Amino acid sequence: MGILKVILTIVFIIISLVLTVVILMQEGKQAGLGAIAGAADTYWGKNKGRSMEGMLVKITRISVVLFILLAVVLNLGIW
Repeated sequence: MGILKVILTIVFIIISLVLTVVILMQEGKQAGLGAIAGAADTYWGKNKGRSMEGMLVKITRISVVLFILLAVVLNLGIW
């Protein structure tokens, strides 16, 4: 069981780093002055799910779920 805990800890650290990098890569959610001029309703704004920003949001959600699951598993104390 000691080997499994080491492997899960390494995976946990990797997921933590991925989560940190992905969150830092995302743009802020503030519309700024572009929303006043109507620039927020562009092609990229309507198809946000298919853009790089949409992909980063999906990766963030998956990473958060894995992070929480691994945190719970590692802290159960069955090792």
